[in-house]
Amino acid sequence: MLPIPPMMLTTGPVPVYPEVLEALGKPVLYDYEPAFQNFYAGVIEKLRLALRQDNAPVIMQGEAILGIEAAAAALIGKNDVVLNLVSGVYGKGFAGWAARYGRQVIELAVPYNDIIDPQAVRDTLRQRPDITIVSLCHHDTPSGTLNPLHEIGRIVAEHGAYLIVDAVSSFGGMDVHPQDAHVDIFITSPSKCLGSTPGLSLISVSERAWVKIEANPDAPCGSFLSLLGWKGASEPGAPFPVTPSIAEIYALDAALDRYAAEGPEHVWTRHAQTAAIARNGLLELGLKLWPKKPEYCAPTATAFKIPEGFSDTQLRDRLRNEHGILLSLGRADTAGKLLRVGHMGVSANPDFARATITALSQILSRPLGPNNN
Repeated sequence: MLPIPPMMLTTGPVPVYPEVLEALGKPVLYDYEPAFQNFYAGVIEKLRLALRQDNAPVIMQGEAILGIEAAAAALIGKNDVVLNLVSGVYGKGFAGWAARYGRQVIELAVPYNDIIDPQAVRDTLRQRPDITIVSLCHHDTPSGTLNPLHEIGRIVAEHGAYLIVDAVSSFGGMDVHPQDAHVDIFITSPSKCLGSTPGLSLISVSERAWVKIEANPDAPCGSFLSLLGWKGASEPGAPFPVTPSIAEIYALDAALDRYAAEGPEHVWTRHAQTAAIARNGLLELGLKLWPKKPEYCAPTATAFKIPEGFSDTQLRDRLRNEHGILLSLGRADTAGKLLRVGHMGVSANPDFARATITALSQILSRPLGPNNN
């Protein structure tokens, strides 16, 4: 059995809260048992309140990539023109699903250390009034950058297009909610800022989006990708389209209770303070942040460039082996160029950020030895 580092400061999955671990040990009920169905309806209501939306969200039984692909399959029809906003690896990846279902995909891209300019979105929509759907990754973790969702959401709403947002690693760690940002499909995860386990997709769907989905003849039905199959699944007596992940629902319930008890505003402040300590500490060590400007950095992850004389794996391994701190490497286009410090859920702890800076200071002050290649 592999040892678990005492501080797993990765960008997800993240360590789970003690209440979540305890909830995972509850007896597994039959999904058609009225007690579980009532419990499930209660979890949906807690999630609705956390998302601050008017209508009931849905929970799909798979890690959030399922929810993102399901959103594309449900909302994008054969005649839709999709504007995909790309500022990182995950934003880029959405284009494959959009192209599978839509008529055309237009890409508005920036370097992966930059963020999307809302004015560029406005200009593109004016140039292409036939754009019907816009897609955005709010926080692209391989870059540690945070896009201006609220400004973009207002522009998309003025245009009349539908907005799909990957908020997997932002919701719960900052003040972001689907209705406030004019988002039509908002996908997030319990395994990031909420501090629960991976295995579920949490999805908000606007009423106008449901109308479009129901009118889309190609929206999946009778499929694991079907958003429609989960609409109304929390209603009394309604069948689940597939057996829900009972233990994961227990864990989500505990995470939502903890989020509400601590208070969302306090949770957001804790994430922001942790990130600020990490950023300031890195700069004091002479390290460089990956995002082009400090204000582009997300409060839920801090990405920094690999210093001269190290490789990304050397630095990661020394942090893990010498100090018991595990960070995340870059992904795809950012691989080999940076390391990422996660500040999500349990990891959004100022003491953890200070410990990371102390460990980096010690490593940077010593040359590499023969066993550190």
